[in-house]
Amino acid sequence: MSSNTILLITGATAGLGLETIKSLSRLSKPYIILLGGRNLDKAKAIAREVKEEFPSNSNVIEPIQVDIEDDGSITKAFQHVSAKYGYLDVLLSNAGAKFDGDSLKGKMTTREMWNKSWDVNVTGTYIMTHTFIPLLLKSQEPRLIFITSGTSTMAESSNTALAVNRSPAKGWPKQEFSVPAYRSAKAGMNMMMREFTCMLKEDEVKVWCISPGFLATGLGTGDPEALKKMGAVNPLIGADFVRSVVEGARDGEVGKVIRKDDVQPW
Repeated sequence: MSSNTILLITGATAGLGLETIKSLSRLSKPYIILLGGRNLDKAKAIAREVKEEFPSNSNVIEPIQVDIEDDGSITKAFQHVSAKYGYLDVLLSNAGAKFDGDSLKGKMTTREMWNKSWDVNVTGTYIMTHTFIPLLLKSQEPRLIFITSGTSTMAESSNTALAVNRSPAKGWPKQEFSVPAYRSAKAGMNMMMREFTCMLKEDEVKVWCISPGFLATGLGTGDPEALKKMGAVNPLIGADFVRSVVEGARDGEVGKVIRKDDVQPW
C-alpha cells in the first residue's frame, strides 16, 4: 500500500471540490488525489493548473473521468482505481447540482427538474458510493464524506433569517428564490448517509455529511458574485473545513451532519 492517503473527489473541476484540492495542496502532507470530473480534458487541465499553483507540493493529482449520472462511467472509474491502487482511503462525494431555477426559466419541465435533482444528488451519489465501497473496505482508515446543504435541515426550516425559508407574497406562480427540489434531495442525502453509517458500522468506515455553509461558487445561479451579494462566503472557508474532516478533526461526530462550528440538526 502507498503511504499516501488516496482520496477521490467527485465534481472536482470547480467550486468546493476544486478548492478542497487546493486546500490539501497547501499542506506538506502528501496525498494521492483522484480529481473526478465529467469531462476528462477539463479535469486534466485543472490538475495541471493546481500543480502549477503549488509547484513545491508533493501531492499526486490524477484526473479521472467519472459522471455520477452514468453507471458505465462509474464502473470504469472503479475498475481504473482498483487496478492501479487496489484501495481507496477517502471517497468525497462532492458532485451535486441545483436545477430549480431551470424549471422557472422553462429549460426543464417541473418533473424533469425534480427527477434530475434526485438523480444527481441522491441516486447517482448512492450508486457511486455503492460501487466504490469494496475499495474503501481495503483501507486501514476508510472515510466516506457527502457534501450536503444547510438548506436541508428540517429542524431549522422555519428560520426566516434565511431567504430560502421566507414565505413569498400571495398569488401564483411563485417567482422568488426557492429551491424545493434541491433542498429535498439534500435532505434525502442526509438519510442516505445514515443508511451507510448503519451499513458500514462493523466495517469501521467513518461516515459524515458535511454542510459547508453558504459558499460563493457556481452552484445554482452560476454566478459567485451574485451569491456574495446574498451573503455567501469564500469557498476556501468550506474547503478548509472539508480538509479538516479528512484529517480527523471531527472523528467524534461520525454519522452526523456537521457544520464548521457545530452539528446541523435534522
